[in-house]
Amino acid sequence: MPLEEIHDLLAYDGPKIIQRKDLFRFSLDSLLLGDFVRIKSGANRILDLGTGLGPIPLYLSLKTKKPIVGIDIQDEMIELARKSVQMNHLEHQITIEKCDMKDMRNLFLGNSIDIVTVNPPFFKYQESSFVNKYDSKTVARHEVAIDLEGVIQSTKQVISTGGSLFMIHRANRIDEILFLFDKNRFFVKRLRFVHTKPGKPATMVMVEANFNGSHGSLIVEEPLYIYDRSNEYTREVLRIFHLGDEQYDPQPELSK
Repeated sequence: MPLEEIHDLLAYDGPKIIQRKDLFRFSLDSLLLGDFVRIKSGANRILDLGTGLGPIPLYLSLKTKKPIVGIDIQDEMIELARKSVQMNHLEHQITIEKCDMKDMRNLFLGNSIDIVTVNPPFFKYQESSFVNKYDSKTVARHEVAIDLEGVIQSTKQVISTGGSLFMIHRANRIDEILFLFDKNRFFVKRLRFVHTKPGKPATMVMVEANFNGSHGSLIVEEPLYIYDRSNEYTREVLRIFHLGDEQYDPQPELSK
Protein backbone atom coordinates (compact mmCIF):
# COMPACT_ATOMS: atom_id res chain seq x y z
CA MET A 1 0.00 0.00 0.00
CA PRO A 2 1.36 3.48 -0.83
CA LEU A 3 2.73 5.45 2.10
CA GLU A 4 0.27 7.63 4.00
CA GLU A 5 1.47 11.16 4.71
CA ILE A 6 0.32 13.60 7.39
CA HIS A 7 0.07 17.23 6.25
CA ASP A 8 -1.07 20.47 7.84
CA LEU A 9 -4.50 21.50 6.62
CA LEU A 10 -3.80 25.11 7.62
CA ALA A 11 -1.31 26.51 10.10
CA TYR A 12 1.08 24.27 11.97
CA ASP A 13 -1.12 24.22 15.09
CA GLY A 14 -4.30 23.56 13.11
CA PRO A 15 -5.96 20.35 11.91
CA LYS A 16 -3.90 17.64 10.24
CA ILE A 17 -4.97 15.67 7.19
CA ILE A 18 -3.80 12.28 5.94
CA GLN A 19 -3.10 11.88 2.21
CA ARG A 20 -1.55 9.45 -0.26
CA LYS A 21 0.36 10.39 -3.38
CA ASP A 22 -1.57 7.91 -5.54
CA LEU A 23 -4.98 9.36 -4.60
CA PHE A 24 -6.60 12.74 -5.19
CA ARG A 25 -5.16 15.20 -2.68
CA PHE A 26 -7.03 18.04 -1.04
CA SER A 27 -7.01 21.29 -2.98
CA LEU A 28 -7.04 24.98 -2.23
CA ASP A 29 -10.60 25.00 -3.60
CA SER A 30 -11.81 23.21 -0.47
CA LEU A 31 -10.20 25.74 1.87
CA LEU A 32 -11.67 28.65 -0.07
CA LEU A 33 -15.14 27.09 0.11
CA GLY A 34 -14.76 26.35 3.82
CA ASP A 35 -13.98 30.01 4.41
CA PHE A 36 -16.89 31.14 2.20
CA VAL A 37 -19.46 29.12 4.18
CA ARG A 38 -21.62 31.12 6.57
CA ILE A 39 -23.18 29.08 9.35
CA LYS A 40 -26.49 30.45 10.58
CA SER A 41 -27.22 30.19 14.28
CA GLY A 42 -30.37 28.16 13.59
CA ALA A 43 -28.60 25.55 11.46
CA ASN A 44 -28.44 22.17 13.18
CA ARG A 45 -26.71 19.81 10.73
CA ILE A 46 -24.09 20.19 8.01
CA LEU A 47 -23.49 17.80 5.11
CA ASP A 48 -20.43 17.78 2.84
CA LEU A 49 -20.98 15.99 -0.47
CA GLY A 50 -18.11 14.11 -2.11
CA THR A 51 -16.01 14.81 0.95
CA GLY A 52 -12.91 12.96 -0.29
CA LEU A 53 -10.22 13.23 2.39
CA GLY A 54 -12.53 15.41 4.50
CA PRO A 55 -10.84 18.84 4.24
CA ILE A 56 -14.10 20.79 4.30
CA PRO A 57 -15.50 19.12 7.45
CA LEU A 58 -12.11 19.60 9.13
CA TYR A 59 -12.06 23.29 8.16
CA LEU A 60 -15.66 23.84 9.27
CA SER A 61 -14.90 22.29 12.67
CA LEU A 62 -12.90 25.46 13.36
CA LYS A 63 -16.01 27.59 12.71
CA THR A 64 -18.75 25.64 14.46
CA LYS A 65 -19.48 22.89 16.97
CA LYS A 66 -22.52 21.67 15.04
CA PRO A 67 -22.49 18.06 13.75
CA ILE A 68 -20.95 17.55 10.32
CA VAL A 69 -21.35 14.53 8.04
CA GLY A 70 -19.15 13.93 5.02
CA ILE A 71 -20.15 11.39 2.38
CA ASP A 72 -18.18 9.78 -0.43
CA ILE A 73 -18.31 6.66 -2.60
CA GLN A 74 -14.60 5.77 -2.64
CA ASP A 75 -13.53 3.34 0.07
CA GLU A 76 -9.90 4.44 0.18
CA MET A 77 -10.80 8.09 0.55
CA ILE A 78 -13.35 7.30 3.25
CA GLU A 79 -10.76 5.31 5.21
CA LEU A 80 -8.25 8.16 5.10
CA ALA A 81 -10.89 10.76 6.01
CA ARG A 82 -11.95 8.73 9.03
CA LYS A 83 -8.32 8.42 10.11
CA SER A 84 -7.93 12.20 9.87
CA VAL A 85 -11.06 12.72 11.98
CA GLN A 86 -9.71 10.37 14.63
CA MET A 87 -6.24 11.93 14.53
CA ASN A 88 -7.78 15.35 15.21
CA HIS A 89 -10.03 13.94 17.98
CA LEU A 90 -13.18 15.10 16.19
CA GLU A 91 -15.18 11.86 16.27
CA HIS A 92 -17.76 13.62 18.48
CA GLN A 93 -18.50 16.14 15.72
CA ILE A 94 -17.54 14.73 12.30
CA THR A 95 -18.88 11.51 10.80
CA ILE A 96 -17.70 10.10 7.46
CA GLU A 97 -20.15 7.81 5.68
CA LYS A 98 -20.09 5.82 2.44
CA CYS A 99 -23.01 7.01 0.37
CA ASP A 100 -23.74 7.75 -3.27
CA MET A 101 -25.11 11.29 -3.66
CA LYS A 102 -27.94 9.90 -5.77
CA ASP A 103 -29.07 7.69 -2.87
CA MET A 104 -28.87 10.11 0.06
CA ARG A 105 -32.45 9.40 1.08
CA ASN A 106 -31.19 5.99 2.23
CA LEU A 107 -29.05 7.74 4.85
CA PHE A 108 -30.85 11.00 5.65
CA LEU A 109 -34.45 12.05 6.07
CA GLY A 110 -35.87 14.65 3.74
CA ASN A 111 -35.77 18.23 5.03
CA SER A 112 -33.14 17.24 7.62
CA ILE A 113 -29.97 19.07 6.51
CA ASP A 114 -29.62 22.83 6.99
CA ILE A 115 -26.27 23.41 5.28
CA VAL A 116 -24.84 21.48 2.33
CA THR A 117 -21.33 22.06 1.00
CA VAL A 118 -19.91 20.64 -2.21
CA ASN A 119 -16.72 20.93 -4.22
CA PRO A 120 -18.00 18.86 -7.15
CA PRO A 121 -16.21 17.51 -10.22
CA PHE A 122 -15.42 20.48 -12.43
CA PHE A 123 -15.19 18.87 -15.87
CA LYS A 124 -17.80 17.23 -18.07
CA TYR A 125 -17.16 13.61 -18.99
CA GLN A 126 -17.56 12.03 -22.40
CA GLU A 127 -16.91 8.44 -23.42
CA SER A 128 -14.11 9.77 -25.61
CA SER A 129 -12.39 11.43 -22.64
CA PHE A 130 -8.86 10.09 -22.20
CA VAL A 131 -9.20 9.21 -18.52
CA ASN A 132 -9.54 6.16 -16.29
CA LYS A 133 -13.13 6.58 -15.09
CA TYR A 134 -12.46 4.49 -11.95
CA ASP A 135 -9.35 6.38 -10.85
CA SER A 136 -9.83 8.51 -7.70
CA LYS A 137 -8.45 11.60 -9.41
CA THR A 138 -10.82 11.16 -12.36
CA VAL A 139 -13.82 10.73 -10.05
CA ALA A 140 -12.87 13.94 -8.23
CA ARG A 141 -12.27 16.00 -11.37
CA HIS A 142 -14.68 14.62 -13.99
CA GLU A 143 -18.43 14.04 -13.91
CA VAL A 144 -18.20 10.26 -14.19
CA ALA A 145 -20.20 9.41 -11.06
CA ILE A 146 -22.58 12.39 -11.05
CA ASP A 147 -22.98 15.59 -13.03
CA LEU A 148 -23.78 19.11 -11.84
CA GLU A 149 -27.54 18.77 -12.22
CA GLY A 150 -27.39 15.45 -10.38
CA VAL A 151 -25.59 17.12 -7.46
CA ILE A 152 -28.24 19.82 -7.21
CA GLN A 153 -31.16 17.40 -7.58
CA SER A 154 -29.67 15.06 -4.98
CA THR A 155 -29.28 17.94 -2.54
CA LYS A 156 -33.02 18.58 -2.85
CA GLN A 157 -33.64 15.13 -1.38
CA VAL A 158 -32.35 16.12 2.05
CA ILE A 159 -31.96 19.90 2.41
CA SER A 160 -34.41 21.81 4.58
CA THR A 161 -36.67 24.55 3.28
CA GLY A 162 -34.57 27.70 3.39
CA GLY A 163 -31.43 25.61 3.83
CA SER A 164 -28.19 26.79 2.25
CA LEU A 165 -26.12 25.10 -0.44
CA PHE A 166 -22.52 26.31 -0.78
CA MET A 167 -20.62 25.35 -3.92
CA ILE A 168 -17.33 26.14 -5.63
CA HIS A 169 -17.04 25.51 -9.35
CA ARG A 170 -15.39 26.64 -12.56
CA ALA A 171 -16.22 30.25 -13.40
CA ASN A 172 -16.78 29.38 -17.06
CA ARG A 173 -19.80 27.27 -16.05
CA ILE A 174 -21.58 30.07 -14.19
CA ASP A 175 -24.40 30.29 -16.74
CA GLU A 176 -25.15 26.58 -16.32
CA ILE A 177 -24.90 26.84 -12.53
CA LEU A 178 -27.39 29.71 -12.35
CA PHE A 179 -29.78 28.00 -14.78
CA LEU A 180 -29.79 24.72 -12.82
CA PHE A 181 -30.21 26.46 -9.47
CA ASP A 182 -33.22 28.37 -10.76
CA LYS A 183 -34.67 25.23 -12.39
CA ASN A 184 -34.46 23.37 -9.07
CA ARG A 185 -35.81 26.19 -6.86
CA PHE A 186 -32.50 27.30 -5.38
CA PHE A 187 -32.26 31.08 -5.09
CA VAL A 188 -28.74 32.45 -5.34
CA LYS A 189 -27.83 34.80 -2.49
CA ARG A 190 -24.08 35.35 -2.88
CA LEU A 191 -21.46 35.02 -5.61
CA ARG A 192 -17.72 35.44 -5.31
CA PHE A 193 -15.31 34.99 -8.20
CA VAL A 194 -11.80 33.66 -7.63
CA HIS A 195 -8.84 34.86 -9.71
CA THR A 196 -5.28 33.55 -9.71
CA LYS A 197 -4.02 37.16 -9.60
CA PRO A 198 -5.10 40.72 -10.49
CA GLY A 199 -5.55 41.23 -14.21
CA LYS A 200 -6.36 37.58 -14.89
CA PRO A 201 -9.85 36.22 -15.69
CA ALA A 202 -11.75 34.43 -12.93
CA THR A 203 -11.04 30.71 -12.78
CA MET A 204 -13.55 29.71 -10.08
CA VAL A 205 -16.75 30.97 -8.53
CA MET A 206 -18.25 30.35 -5.09
CA VAL A 207 -22.03 30.36 -4.74
CA GLU A 208 -24.45 30.40 -1.82
CA ALA A 209 -28.03 29.45 -2.70
CA ASN A 210 -31.09 28.84 -0.53
CA PHE A 211 -33.61 26.11 -1.28
CA ASN A 212 -37.22 27.25 -1.59
CA GLY A 213 -36.29 30.41 0.28
CA SER A 214 -37.43 33.92 -0.35
CA HIS A 215 -36.13 35.94 -3.26
CA GLY A 216 -33.81 38.77 -2.34
CA SER A 217 -31.02 40.94 -3.63
CA LEU A 218 -28.07 39.00 -5.02
CA ILE A 219 -24.75 40.02 -3.47
CA VAL A 220 -21.71 39.78 -5.74
CA GLU A 221 -18.76 40.04 -3.38
CA GLU A 222 -15.42 41.55 -4.25
CA PRO A 223 -13.07 39.19 -6.14
CA LEU A 224 -10.75 36.88 -4.26
CA TYR A 225 -7.18 36.83 -5.58
CA ILE A 226 -4.90 33.88 -4.82
CA TYR A 227 -1.61 35.60 -5.66
CA ASP A 228 -0.61 39.24 -5.81
CA ARG A 229 1.37 40.78 -8.64
CA SER A 230 4.60 39.54 -7.01
CA ASN A 231 3.31 35.94 -7.14
CA GLU A 232 3.02 35.79 -3.36
CA TYR A 233 -0.12 34.63 -1.57
CA THR A 234 -2.45 37.57 -0.91
CA ARG A 235 -3.22 38.69 2.63
CA GLU A 236 -6.71 37.22 2.36
CA VAL A 237 -5.48 33.78 1.34
CA LEU A 238 -3.00 33.87 4.23
CA ARG A 239 -5.93 34.72 6.50
CA ILE A 240 -7.81 31.71 5.15
CA PHE A 241 -4.75 29.62 6.03
CA HIS A 242 -5.05 31.15 9.55
CA LEU A 243 -1.60 32.65 9.23
CA GLY A 244 -2.08 36.40 9.15
CA ASP A 245 0.70 37.84 7.03
CA GLU A 246 3.01 34.84 7.38
CA GLN A 247 3.96 32.94 4.25
CA TYR A 248 2.94 29.30 4.30
CA ASP A 249 2.29 26.45 1.89
CA PRO A 250 -0.22 23.88 3.23
CA GLN A 251 0.57 21.62 0.23
CA PRO A 252 -2.80 21.68 -1.52
CA GLU A 253 -3.21 21.40 -5.24
CA LEU A 254 -4.23 24.80 -6.58
CA SER A 255 -7.36 23.46 -8.24
CA LYS A 256 -8.79 20.49 -10.04
